[in-house]
Amino acid sequence: MNDRVTPPMHATPDGEAELSLVVKLPWEDVARLGQEAGRLASQMQRPVTLDEAVSHRLRSVRSAAHAKPAGEQPAPVTSTASVSSLPPRPPAEQARQAIERINGSA
Repeated sequence: MNDRVTPPMHATPDGEAELSLVVKLPWEDVARLGQEAGRLASQMQRPVTLDEAVSHRLRSVRSAAHAKPAGEQPAPVTSTASVSSLPPRPPAEQARQAIERINGSA
């Protein structure tokens, strides 16, 4: 048994949070992350780890998802259904959708 205990999350000096986790991915997705790391490394003119590539991809997906055209107003809520009334998604489906968002194919 591994006696090392890693805190699940901690603050970094630059004002961000660092989260450690283990993700099981198919080799194709690992290869895509490697390609992303290669693109990022050539852009930054230095070696880049897969961790950095994942962080960069998540930030770019998040910023793209939150970007809205100027003057766009939020859509009015027309349904009173709560999130809890939705059927839970199986973990495999949640993982597939997360990977699609990371890969930009969603």
